[in-house]
Amino acid sequence: MQASTSMPASHISQQGTAAFYRHVLNALNASGIPFLVGGAYAFHHYTGILRDTKDLDLFISRRDFQAISDALQNMGYKTELTYPHWLGKLYFNGDFIDLIFSSGNGVAEVDDDWFRHAPQIDMLGVPIRISPPEEMIWSKSFIMERERFDGADIAHMLRTCAERLDWPRLLQRFDAHWRVLLSHLILFGFIYPDERDLVPAWVMDELLDRLRADTHTPPSEQRMCLGTLLSREQFLPDIEQWGYRDARLAPDGPMSEHETHIWTEAIRHKH
Repeated sequence: MQASTSMPASHISQQGTAAFYRHVLNALNASGIPFLVGGAYAFHHYTGILRDTKDLDLFISRRDFQAISDALQNMGYKTELTYPHWLGKLYFNGDFIDLIFSSGNGVAEVDDDWFRHAPQIDMLGVPIRISPPEEMIWSKSFIMERERFDGADIAHMLRTCAERLDWPRLLQRFDAHWRVLLSHLILFGFIYPDERDLVPAWVMDELLDRLRADTHTPPSEQRMCLGTLLSREQFLPDIEQWGYRDARLAPDGPMSEHETHIWTEAIRHKH
């Protein structure tokens, strides 16, 4: 039986993490505000790979964050806008849920297409929708920190989802960052040499044609480092010491100086 959406948070304090998740999912369904489940739960649905996770990732539109926050606070939960450019959190009795509306680099913003292409499944007895595989691959492809590299996740997603991917839409998602996608597709052929044909030949031809044309074009004179789109920490010397422009910053990128400052300051708290 599904938990009542009107039940205050205090009533589930002894029922554990699953009850917390179920209560929130039911409440959001009742609110009518669109959301998607991502992270480890969506990854398991697509790949069959099960792994421990410390939280639940919900993907939402940035415009809906305040309405979701208000609704959950009225039910007794604590919420915060942790990083204004991509992430809020919901806390309860030592558990938490991430409310995600973009990516750490600001590139993979949750827009209407996330919801338009989202499959529906049941989770904990609750009907929900999950992040589309194209958007999961897109957002995960940029995670290349020293302590976390999502390349294996991309390879596993490609192995299980390649035949049903909307490849033109995936290419459109990466847009000017197509080299990041190409790098993962090349690694996929290395990881699974007997299954490299899962990636359509026309996709590889298209990206290699772009690479060939780019190779014979004079390089940009902007002196910009796009490495900050892959790691918020490892390319700071390029920005702070070597004089490169930060590709995250407007007008070239999606973030403000204030947002990058908050995101950089958080590095010291993770160690």
